[in-house]
Amino acid sequence: MSFRPAALLITCCALLLSLPARAEVSVLTSIKPLQLIAAAIQDGEGTPDVLLPPGASPHSYSLRPSDIRRVRDAQLFYWVGPDLENFLPKVLESRKGPSVAVQDQAGMHLRKFADFSGSNHPDHDDDDTGHDHDHRPGMIDAHLWLLPANAQVIAARMAEDLAIADPANASRYQANLKAFDERMEQLDARLKQRIDPLKGKPFFVFHEAFDYFEEAYGLRHTGVFAVSADVQPGARHVASMRAQLQKAGPSCIFSEPPIRPRLADTLSQGLPVRLAELDDLGVGVKVDAQGYENLLGNLAGEFAGCLEKL
Repeated sequence: MSFRPAALLITCCALLLSLPARAEVSVLTSIKPLQLIAAAIQDGEGTPDVLLPPGASPHSYSLRPSDIRRVRDAQLFYWVGPDLENFLPKVLESRKGPSVAVQDQAGMHLRKFADFSGSNHPDHDDDDTGHDHDHRPGMIDAHLWLLPANAQVIAARMAEDLAIADPANASRYQANLKAFDERMEQLDARLKQRIDPLKGKPFFVFHEAFDYFEEAYGLRHTGVFAVSADVQPGARHVASMRAQLQKAGPSCIFSEPPIRPRLADTLSQGLPVRLAELDDLGVGVKVDAQGYENLLGNLAGEFAGCLEKL
């Protein structure tokens, strides 16, 4: 008995279709910026997932049972570390797969918060104003993804882990890493050119989250209006902040999406102050191979969009 060519072709196609499809490596990150870096490395071989929903604070998120299952089931899990996602260490104790705290990776450049009484924080006084999370002097500043060089260290670790988990596509992950590094060098040059004329222009932030980006591009915030979301600042503190703004002259106050503090309007009323937003978590950025570059590019645009008008 012999097969005719058409019958043989149909039989082969049926066998191929019956084989299980190769499953992509399931990658989960705690926050979107890490997801964007992972998307660049996994490009063409899968799409990473993210734990925190858009707009959720990594400083104070409450895990749901479904979140805990996702953390448990992912093949690879990446988070910044206990200095940012302090809700994760206990959950990770029961996880069997690899969990990578990127702040612990060799080659990472880590900053520490300065003394609030120093010149970087002239807004500090002794009234009843609190902080929405710990930024105490000497603590690690965990907003490390805003330094391009740190993103490259994280990307290299992800490429290494993916190659081990999926050796058949190791060359693809390495090629993606090389392309990411090349794009980052080009982006860095563009951002320096865009931001260089803005050096020295005064601006204030509500959350000390941008020091890595400021360091990379020669910016320096004039002050931090670090107020608690739950505690309204006292009259003396508001007066102190207003005094700083009056002294600074034309300046910008940056808050973070999705909510602008009502205090921003109170502080700026009648003063030559512009209000704008800085999206350090990439809330509005599409998850694709260029997502991380878009996060940084948008941030540079948000800085420039306000400071160029002063």
